[in-house]
Amino acid sequence: MKQTKIQLIGSIALAAIVSSCASLDKMKEAAKQMKYDVTPDPLETHAGKVAMSFKANVPAKLWDKKVVAEITPVLTYEGGETVYPSIKVKGEGVTDNADQTISYTNGGQISYAKQEIDFNDKMRVSDLIVRIKFSKGSDSFEISSPELDMPALAHGVIATSTLLGQEKPQAVLGKDAFQKVINEEQSATLIYLINKADIRNGELKKDDVKAINDYIAAVKADEARNLKDVVVSAYASPDGATDLNTKLASNRENSATKYIQNQLKKAKAEANVVTKSTPEDWDGFKAAMEKSDIQDKELILRVLSMYSDPDVREKEIKNLSAAYKVIADEILPALRRSEIKVNAELIGKSEEELKNLAVNDPAALNVEEILYAATLFADAETQAKIYKSAAEKFPNDWRTINNEGVVAFNNGDVAAAKAKFQAAELVEANATVENNLGVVAIAEKEYDKAKEYFGKAAGVGSELDQNLAVLALIEGDYEKAEQYFGASTSCNAALVKILLDKFDAAISILNANNEEIGFKYYLKAICGANKGEADMVFENLRKATTLDAKWKEYAKTDMEFFKYFKDSTFKAIVE
Repeated sequence: MKQTKIQLIGSIALAAIVSSCASLDKMKEAAKQMKYDVTPDPLETHAGKVAMSFKANVPAKLWDKKVVAEITPVLTYEGGETVYPSIKVKGEGVTDNADQTISYTNGGQISYAKQEIDFNDKMRVSDLIVRIKFSKGSDSFEISSPELDMPALAHGVIATSTLLGQEKPQAVLGKDAFQKVINEEQSATLIYLINKADIRNGELKKDDVKAINDYIAAVKADEARNLKDVVVSAYASPDGATDLNTKLASNRENSATKYIQNQLKKAKAEANVVTKSTPEDWDGFKAAMEKSDIQDKELILRVLSMYSDPDVREKEIKNLSAAYKVIADEILPALRRSEIKVNAELIGKSEEELKNLAVNDPAALNVEEILYAATLFADAETQAKIYKSAAEKFPNDWRTINNEGVVAFNNGDVAAAKAKFQAAELVEANATVENNLGVVAIAEKEYDKAKEYFGKAAGVGSELDQNLAVLALIEGDYEKAEQYFGASTSCNAALVKILLDKFDAAISILNANNEEIGFKYYLKAICGANKGEADMVFENLRKATTLDAKWKEYAKTDMEFFKYFKDSTFKAIVE
């Protein structure tokens, strides 16, 4: 926004100061010659604050050496006012502390560093004035810029943060499944003889037991891995006396824990060992029975569901003498066990590593890493390069090709985008690709075809709703478009509100919009015209035409601005 200099022009007598009252009276005239340069003008609101700074030039031989001025900027608006912090400026003959000193001989510049106040909606239509309290000795007087017949230092507050928005329908990236931390698990099972808790040598030679020991050593040696913990779960089968089974489970817990602690020690690895024991493993028994083809299987499962008392369960099952022998031989031995689970985590590459490799050595990355790495870059050129590398290395992954198309579409290369989306569809036809073919159809004005694609894109997410809203907008069904847009902050969502005469809602959307494009400011200017706020029209139309010159010609005949057609400011903007 251009800065506007508000000049306070007047005159000040250069006659000798006879008394303090006369000097103070002459300072009133001095105030009129101070030239204010306010930044910004109009004022703006950002993050709920209205920030402002100014510079004021004081000509030579005007500031009384003994005068102190307290300068207070004030934003006034209908129903109230808000005061900025004051600064104190003194003549060079004053010994009191002050923020700045002005030379009588040379004059000087008063600098008001940026200060802010809380924004409220009434500040949209407001005036920035100054109040000055001049003091000399024990005498003082106060004056405000309106009392000096000065125009406001600045008019109004632009309630627009630096937001950016969008105009095109939304193409969707194929999402990566990159994980910074991947949880790993290695497990082994130790089987015990009936009524025993010692670990047999044969158990230690099993593949899963060897594997868990090798895994501990491998994790210890790998800087990218961390041991989290080891969980030991010991069990007794649900046969025999409860007291005996409780002791057995506890002893098996101890033997398995001692074993794994020794393995950790050998590997010089540290991990918290969590232990627990289950005296009678009825859950394991039930699971094993469900998988078996034992005679009377359903009857035994019914017994488990009918009785919760373990002694009753055991008695009823033993009454099925033929089945119980098979159970004792095939089911119960595997329940006399300790399970050991080693939990570790694999720490993935850092974002800086991913970015470096994606640009310089993409072959070193897997598909999830390279897809994620592309999202870490803001510039389209680098993204396109990364996705191209990904597509060359992983041609059978539709996401790599699709994402090339998204970058091309966002850069305005519809033909290239279409080719990529079609190629991705050949690899895998899915909702994301169909949505993207739909946005290409919109760009090519093939609206019926776009509807067909969007009809196959269910589940894509909010982007699909935005694209369906664009179609409804094109067809003039504004109520339907409004429903589809929902809470969207896109420029097209604001346009629908305008077409439904919901101007405040449109302004709210544009105020929350995040893309710096001419279309956004042009719509805001239209809202200003409908609200009768000329400052809003001119400021936003100026911004819109600066960003995209095509709005100049369009605005010249846009009846939204009819009452401004003869306005010199309007004509200057659109010429």
